Amino acid sequence: MTRLLALTLLLFATALQAATIDDVRARGELRCGVNTGRLAGFAWKDESGHWSGFDVDMCRAVAAAVLGDTKKVRFVPLKTAERIPALAQGKVDLLARNTTWTLSRDLDMGISFAAVVYYDGQSFMVRKDSGKRSALELDGASICVQKGSTSIVNVKGYFHVNRMKYRVVKLDTPEATLEAFLDGKCDAITSDHSQLHALRSVTDNPDAYRVLPEVISQEPLALAVREGDDRWRKVVQWVVFMMVNAEYLGIDQKNIERVKQTASRPETLKLLGLHKDTGKEVGFTPGWGARIIEQVGNYGEVFDRNLGLGSKLRIGRGLNALWNQGGLLYAPPIR
Repeated sequence: MTRLLALTLLLFATALQAATIDDVRARGELRCGVNTGRLAGFAWKDESGHWSGFDVDMCRAVAAAVLGDTKKVRFVPLKTAERIPALAQGKVDLLARNTTWTLSRDLDMGISFAAVVYYDGQSFMVRKDSGKRSALELDGASICVQKGSTSIVNVKGYFHVNRMKYRVVKLDTPEATLEAFLDGKCDAITSDHSQLHALRSVTDNPDAYRVLPEVISQEPLALAVREGDDRWRKVVQWVVFMMVNAEYLGIDQKNIERVKQTASRPETLKLLGLHKDTGKEVGFTPGWGARIIEQVGNYGEVFDRNLGLGSKLRIGRGLNALWNQGGLLYAPPIR
């Protein structure tokens, strides 16, 4: 392929990708790639077909901002190996599927990360009756792990550094990985710390299993869009930033109507769309920030009902607390 032809194809692909927000509006629907529907707390599809979860709410927040209605989302269930190609090939508009932001994914795979939504790390889960209380006791163990995930590389590095032997059992989905572990096909299961809590919660007896304390990796889980559409990336990015800023400013679903009547702080006025049409340059319509909070909630509300103390997972905020409460959660200010 000549350099001129390659450049032409690149420019053509960029032109196709550069109007995602317009395509979403014309379609009247956001296509959002999520987990397969069996990951409690993040993406769960019940028997009636209703979707719920942290990632699901992130999709709905974007729909609220862009389309004005959280119902205008089509959730596309994707396996681990399918998720990035599906986004890069235009099968979904947004990927909200517990995907780690890494160098190789950001630079080499035709996608662009918009914002970290959950700071996670990889851990191990074992049966309590194994007596194991530390990952350092897993020498010689068989480890169930999901294909196509960063977990495989992390396991290799951890066992190598600690001079331990191991055997990997690779499975296609979180459900298959858990099933193999429960069937005794491996001694331990490894995944993101949050995912292990989610998998543990759907077992017949969650108290029979222990998530070990060691966190062996950095897993910043982020929303992603296709490479080349900077406008759409900023849209998704600022939806997340608005949710974080709303929590910081103390604005939630319960008090937003009162705040609208009494607000005087410039950041609050901009968030609620009472000061000026913030974000119109990238295609936001007036009141988009308020719609996110009214229809979905601020970041803390979304975390609590899906993952935190208001959910059956009961995961502490930890690193995902606001920066002024001991966590890493920090968003650019609304100025």
